[in-house]
Amino acid sequence: MQRTVEEICSKISRKEAVVMTAHEICQLVREGKDIRMEDVDVVTTATRAIMSGTYAVMSFPIEAPRQFTRAKKIFLNGVPAFAGPCPNERLGILDLMVFGTSHSGLRPDYGAGHLFRDMVQQKEIEVSVITDEHDTFTSGITLDHVPFARLFGTRHCFKNYSAFVNCSSEAVHTIFHAMGFSPELSGATVSGCGEINPVKNDPLLETIGIGTRFLMNGSEGFVIGDGTRSSAAKPNLTGFADMHGMDPQLMGGFTTSSGPECIVSWAIPIPVTSQSVLDAIKATDEDIPLPVMDVARRKPIGQACYGDVWQNVDLDVRFDPSACIQCTTCEAKENCPMDAIHRNKGKLVLDRYLCFNCGLCSTLCPAGVFIAKLGNIKTKLNCYDADSYREVPIVLRQSDRKRAQKMAEELKNKLMEGSFVMGQMAQRIK
Repeated sequence: MQRTVEEICSKISRKEAVVMTAHEICQLVREGKDIRMEDVDVVTTATRAIMSGTYAVMSFPIEAPRQFTRAKKIFLNGVPAFAGPCPNERLGILDLMVFGTSHSGLRPDYGAGHLFRDMVQQKEIEVSVITDEHDTFTSGITLDHVPFARLFGTRHCFKNYSAFVNCSSEAVHTIFHAMGFSPELSGATVSGCGEINPVKNDPLLETIGIGTRFLMNGSEGFVIGDGTRSSAAKPNLTGFADMHGMDPQLMGGFTTSSGPECIVSWAIPIPVTSQSVLDAIKATDEDIPLPVMDVARRKPIGQACYGDVWQNVDLDVRFDPSACIQCTTCEAKENCPMDAIHRNKGKLVLDRYLCFNCGLCSTLCPAGVFIAKLGNIKTKLNCYDADSYREVPIVLRQSDRKRAQKMAEELKNKLMEGSFVMGQMAQRIK
């Protein structure tokens, strides 16, 4: 049985389509239900994770015409930007690019991900410019003063990712941990939203292609093609969206032991056009392989499954401030990669607006103020000798399944009410 996207879109417009989230489908599969093509028309998917391959392109007026020839160096809240490629000679306009992995020279824990979120929140951004004439000036802007602001992904939305462990005898500083990665298999970090991940639900890219409409951080955007290092075994996507329509809760900065990284969210509808698409959709976390990598060597040493990460665990962190024993140093607060833990009049506060549900705080607090069951990576691992079965506790999640599931639910509602229109791709990704 084959169906076209046009046929499915027609059913949506007539309010006759069955739209479900990937999570809903997989729950039915676990219950033993036989899901057939006639049972569902569209499945909504989402992921929220650290995505290093991110950059922004912006253009905005900064001075009156003829006040300077060209901008040579630009900083936004201390985060370096690349001037150009258009020089805008004597126009008083800046064209610039900001890499998502750039770090502020003013604050070591502030990066481009934080900057992008601050801009979407309409916070004033300090723009510092050094001109060709070596003059320097500073101005303040908000996103409302930036008519062109788009966020791009060079390598986003992997078909899931990996777990990382440290086989060595020394701590490793890495983007894959918020702290120094403790040695000798004492903990694992994980990335990837498992069964609800967009490309997992269409691994052959039958319905996701060039021109596919999706939501990036809640703003409508379009898939451009496949991303850097994309392959048939590990596909990923490039895409873009306008920053003006983004939701700050879905983006931001995440501080690792190697500096700040960038959080990005994607939500994509998958039209069920073929049995192969449906078969991919029905694969649950327990069916999805999770490569385990030695972080120091970036070498695969085993394989688990996403059931270890997302099944029979807590998707969010429970917070009980009454359990606080007033430690001299609150390790959870000091090491929170989102800076979401604060004290107010001596009492701990967890900012749910910022919290990424990474779970690190639950592994650091001795009193049970922060509680989350994170699970264990269970598999044979080959670090430096023969394979041996291990259960390594997960200590940090770099994907937010809780918010991703909410995003898929919101996209489902948008499709059904007509505020998001699913279109056909312009061309398949080769």
